[in-house]
Amino acid sequence: MPAPKRKARRTRAEQRAESVKTILDTSEGLFAKFGYFGVTIKDVADGMGIHPALIHYYFDGKQALFDAVFERRMEYAVATRTEGLDAYEAEVGDCPTVEGALRAYYDAAFDVYIEGDQGWRDFGRIFAQVNNAPGYGVEKMDLYFDPLVLRLIGLLKKALPDAEPEDLFWSFQFTSGAYTLILSRTGRIDRLSDKLCLSDDFEAVRDRFVTFMAGGFDAVYQNKKATPA
Repeated sequence: MPAPKRKARRTRAEQRAESVKTILDTSEGLFAKFGYFGVTIKDVADGMGIHPALIHYYFDGKQALFDAVFERRMEYAVATRTEGLDAYEAEVGDCPTVEGALRAYYDAAFDVYIEGDQGWRDFGRIFAQVNNAPGYGVEKMDLYFDPLVLRLIGLLKKALPDAEPEDLFWSFQFTSGAYTLILSRTGRIDRLSDKLCLSDDFEAVRDRFVTFMAGGFDAVYQNKKATPA
């Protein structure tokens, strides 16, 4: 019989990559559950069954660890939104609609949480924390998402050319707040509805979210038009 094949030894780079991934995965779950201020390096180490020194070897403190957890999924998250807006603009040119623009921005984002693994859902909670944090989170949203938001606002201005700019920005703020509440998956709607609605049901959210928000944009716009100057 042929001799059994020896398992190839992992290179040092492969071992490092595996260690870093395990640290990030463990940290992601803890940050999602307890928030930035509710997690320590020791908590992460205890969750992995290792000494905290190993985490400090790879990351210069908790802030650096949190940044790495957040940033490793951001490239894909931003690319997904960008592709949605690109495709929509190519399709409609200078004639967008409010609902169409919002779908281009939000629908693919919900698809990530529908089709992705538990790690993406944990990231969703972290994203919600960052979007609602007046301190450590603001600069991250400025860096990664403000250009996309301003692009969306530009489409909304084309859809409602005589709308007041402040109405568009406030309306977006309302959608952003609702979006991050959904990503938080607090379970409150489960209890309120006696489990008729479930926080984890992103498909149900996607089917309703944009239609509801587009109606809000239109209501604010129509109300302003009907109000004498």
